[in-house]
Amino acid sequence: MLDRLKLEHILFLDIETVPQHESYDQMDERWKQLWDKKSLRLAKDGEDSANLYDRAGIYAEFGKIVCISVGYLNKKGKDWNFRIKSFYGKNEKKLLEEFCDLLNSNFSDSGKSLCAHNGKEFDFPYLGRRILINGLKLPYILDLAGKKPWEVSLLDTMELWKFGDYKSFTSLDLLSASFDLPSPKDDMDGSMVYPVFYKEKNGLEKIKTYCEKDIITLLRVLLKMTGNEDIEETNIVYLSKE
Repeated sequence: MLDRLKLEHILFLDIETVPQHESYDQMDERWKQLWDKKSLRLAKDGEDSANLYDRAGIYAEFGKIVCISVGYLNKKGKDWNFRIKSFYGKNEKKLLEEFCDLLNSNFSDSGKSLCAHNGKEFDFPYLGRRILINGLKLPYILDLAGKKPWEVSLLDTMELWKFGDYKSFTSLDLLSASFDLPSPKDDMDGSMVYPVFYKEKNGLEKIKTYCEKDIITLLRVLLKMTGNEDIEETNIVYLSKE
């Protein structure tokens, strides 16, 4: 299968998420009670649910998306360019609308795929849930209801790396190190997104840069998996937000 992938038909993506509120105390009573119940499985040694609120961003019901970075390969002469665009900001509905417009206009054809690391457990379901919560229509490629397995166009590099083994989680950072690729976590990691978003003045720009590094690493990992040459830094094109 790997040698048959058409890399130019793949949209590589990564999302960054944070809790809906800056702190537990900002939730109303109903949501506090719901989080108290949800966080029971996370609590250790009597930890208070309020102190676990920094993990709320990993759940689509309690979190929100603040950045979606996407990239696709584009042929230029004999070389490939990797073109990157990010949808980011404090208005989640707006960035999701822009992302859905991209999927509907360019990635609704059969034969085109989305690719993310741990995407089937996190990115893809999180996107679908937040799209619906924001009252938007699911793009065809993310609407899995009623589809047969071979009709689902979602690639997951972590799943590909498992080779049928479901005993462990392999991070993108570990996988990139295994292929002797640069770490995407050289400046920040996922645990820092929440405080950076709420505490730092230019936090969104920092998060966007971090998210874009992840999709570059994602591309490089898949290139290694498919026996292709790495992409040169000079062939990575950053598109403006607009």
